[in-house]
Amino acid sequence: MAEVVTSQTQPLTTAEIAALALSLAHLGSGPQAVTARRGLQHALDHLDLDDDVIAATLDTLIEPLPADVAARARLIADAITSRMMVRLHYRDASGAVTSREVEPVTCLVHRDYWYLVGVCRMRRAIRAFRFDRIIAVEPTLTPSRPHLADRFLPFQRRKRGKAA
Repeated sequence: MAEVVTSQTQPLTTAEIAALALSLAHLGSGPQAVTARRGLQHALDHLDLDDDVIAATLDTLIEPLPADVAARARLIADAITSRMMVRLHYRDASGAVTSREVEPVTCLVHRDYWYLVGVCRMRRAIRAFRFDRIIAVEPTLTPSRPHLADRFLPFQRRKRGKAA
């Protein structure tokens, strides 16, 4: 009989939580996805949360995305992994639709929404695009510059600089 060895493990990092959640986001709602989400929920149950925003965000992480949004999430995840730019057709909060070339950096969840965070070529700045407002994602053959995702991940506490 095999012996099971247990050891003290470190809690998941924000980067690990974000990567797991993005992987689960586009699995859909089949049996494998349900089991995987249950596993992530088990890992998150051990976190000592004292923040309602973080608690709501973690709840969103384990909910399956609608099929059409999950399909777009797959394309976004592929672009992040392969470091390729994407073209987004995006409807903003006022209903205006634009087409934007974006260098994807990471995806994150805040409260009830998933976001793609990337460098928007149109705005020449970092922007967050809500998944449910992305109408379409087109892969491109244009390489994206490497960007570190660390400063864009959820749950990070920002250090405040000292006032002069």
